[in-house]
Amino acid sequence: MEHPAEGQRLLDKADAGAWIAKFLDPYLPRVKSFLSVGCGPGVFLRELAESHPDIEIVGLDKSIDRVEQAKQRFRGLPNAHAYVGDAMDIPFEANRFDLVFCRFLLEYLPDKQLAVREMARVCSEGGKLLLQDLDGQLLWHYPEDTELRETTERVVNYLGSTGFDPFVGRKLFSLCVKAALSDVTVQVDPYHLYAGRIDDKQFSQWKTKLDIARPQIVAVLGSEESARIYSERFLAYLRNPETLTYSCLFTVSAAKSSAK
Repeated sequence: MEHPAEGQRLLDKADAGAWIAKFLDPYLPRVKSFLSVGCGPGVFLRELAESHPDIEIVGLDKSIDRVEQAKQRFRGLPNAHAYVGDAMDIPFEANRFDLVFCRFLLEYLPDKQLAVREMARVCSEGGKLLLQDLDGQLLWHYPEDTELRETTERVVNYLGSTGFDPFVGRKLFSLCVKAALSDVTVQVDPYHLYAGRIDDKQFSQWKTKLDIARPQIVAVLGSEESARIYSERFLAYLRNPETLTYSCLFTVSAAKSSAK
């Protein structure tokens, strides 16, 4: 996640306005303070702060470089701020924010339950958590290429030692329940959905993603050459007009009950 090209890749994929309208706007009418955990360079937060000047917008990220990028992006917006901090040890007091949010973060964390408990701790009583993550990323294709599938599973298993979980989306519900949150709701949408040959922009984004993951792929396969062959095979599959590749986006909301 720290690779500089990853930040640009995520920027290239973003349609901040459409995403805010679909996923965030329903929660914002009564929100006065908003925390994004794992905010990255603050792409969505800039647009959110501009469109909702009455809401305090706070971003938190472990990467010093990305927090600096977010601060630059927030210039001129007095209601937007970014801080360095760990999702598993959030540096804010309890009951601080009306809405606590994270997107594409939990899939990478070694202790996902601790992170959700921390987000619940800083959420105000009667406030909401909103969690988004993927399920099936890199793994769901048809018809199967057996060699490609087996190699991808080896890479994913290796990444699992760092905390990466390609199936975390389906686990968000359970993470919220175990954090003693209530009114847990689940929404599932397609995220990657390539029926046939992907277009040039999507191809470029996947090529960048594989380039970023090259050191991990080399570690699994043992050589640069083997990693190159794997990446080329993966990209060729995505450009095959007879193949289907997909993953799901889980959006889970939950409430923090008021103290009795």
